[in-house]
Amino acid sequence: MTVRLPWFVEKYCEIDEAYGQTISSVVEGAMQPGVLEEKTKHLVVLALDALKGSTEGVRVVARQARQAGASDEEIMEVLRLAYFVSGMDTVKTFLVAFE
Repeated sequence: MTVRLPWFVEKYCEIDEAYGQTISSVVEGAMQPGVLEEKTKHLVVLALDALKGSTEGVRVVARQARQAGASDEEIMEVLRLAYFVSGMDTVKTFLVAFE
């Protein structure tokens, strides 16, 4: 798998080449094949970008996940998981209203 750096990492590498290389190494190390297959890594990153509210990240990573073999059903399921996780703090906070 060829790891494509996010555009903003590429841009930062132009500004600060030395530290940009450090950031690039982290991205490449995280996304290189390992125990998790490429598709799974993209699905995890997709959920995390959704949790962060990164619209562009979700757009890009969903496309990468599809290219790695993810189906729309798998993408829907991982996004449902992201919603489930993010919503639990809200439900926990609801309880304060009844103390």
